[in-house]
Amino acid sequence: MGKIKIPEPADIPAAADIVVIGGGIVGCATAFWASQAGLATVLLEKREALCILTTPASAEAVRCQFDERENVEMMKASLDIFEHFDEIIGIPGYNIDFHQQGYLFITSNDNGPQTLQDRVRRQHTWSLPDVEYLDGEEARHRFPYLAPIVTAATFRQRDGWLSTQKVTYGFAKGSTARIFLKTEATGFIIDKLGISGVQTNRGPIHTRFVVIAAGPFSGKLAELAGVKLPLTIERRQKAIIRSPLVPQNAPMTIDLDTGAYWHPEPGGGILGWAEAVEEKPSEPLDFVPTDMEYPTLAIKGCSRLSQFWKKITETFKREDVVASAGQYTITPDAKPILSPLIEVPGLFFNGGYSGHGIMGAPEGSRRIVEMIMGRLQAEDNPFRRERFVDMGVKKERLMI
Repeated sequence: MGKIKIPEPADIPAAADIVVIGGGIVGCATAFWASQAGLATVLLEKREALCILTTPASAEAVRCQFDERENVEMMKASLDIFEHFDEIIGIPGYNIDFHQQGYLFITSNDNGPQTLQDRVRRQHTWSLPDVEYLDGEEARHRFPYLAPIVTAATFRQRDGWLSTQKVTYGFAKGSTARIFLKTEATGFIIDKLGISGVQTNRGPIHTRFVVIAAGPFSGKLAELAGVKLPLTIERRQKAIIRSPLVPQNAPMTIDLDTGAYWHPEPGGGILGWAEAVEEKPSEPLDFVPTDMEYPTLAIKGCSRLSQFWKKITETFKREDVVASAGQYTITPDAKPILSPLIEVPGLFFNGGYSGHGIMGAPEGSRRIVEMIMGRLQAEDNPFRRERFVDMGVKKERLMI
């Protein structure tokens, strides 16, 4: 079991095989796979606990329904890890509250049926045969809360949501990594061979491998090593609404036309809508503020195609609402950077998931360790940083 502690001076090792920076789900997954590979692993988290910045601010949802083969393959592998999580981390019975109630994408567009049928056909060819296409009538029959204007939908039962805190701590507890809290990476030691160590607020740790996995702060850390990455930071908010009107057997439901989403939670539901408030690129923040009006706006977005939310607006009170916010780290093509940073041999980057970090973390982090161990070559890595040499890539609209 990994040791999670605020270290005393004597706890800081002079050297490690690998240092992972970041104590969210991505960093802890990386530390787990590194320790599984037999590497003496140290994880650094500058805050007082794991999983208290971006990870818990997410919608905590996981899906395989993507429209790119490389995303489908990675998320499918991650979902397999979630489904067998206790076995993989070696803690029998460890429960991550995985609710596989499905992911439902819905649209009211006239061209929705053709668009979604084409997407499902592609997904079926990418070893995802259990994605279902539903016409509007069938979608409303199976999910009676949907509005009459819904023209088409897709559904996959094995998708769903889980406890990101339990997953993060599961990776930490299942590893043999030494995990140091309130220990900040302040710089890198670089020699003629590349990475030689990490400077921290508690002293240096010498190593030849470092993985940056610090969420929205990852780009700033890369800059400390002289590497500039094409990353944009944007706030995303969510709201938890307590109401008996939220159907507890419903799937994660997303309006494809607007991006508004919701899924049930005990006693109510979680919902969000990126377009509710105009967001602009920002610096990474240790505290991400919320807008007072956001929950009301998000409910309005969700109620367009999920009609029961209109009734909730008539009855909910301020004490029934909890809002929170985090930050997406977005790349030009909305796909992560899982890659060595070739300017500094030994320095690796695991980030830029563009809103898909929860679902991508298990497999993406495993692949980073495979690169370090020399078992995954650049030509076999669709998420390598060098794809941005051609900056004609357009940023895709993000979906939760």
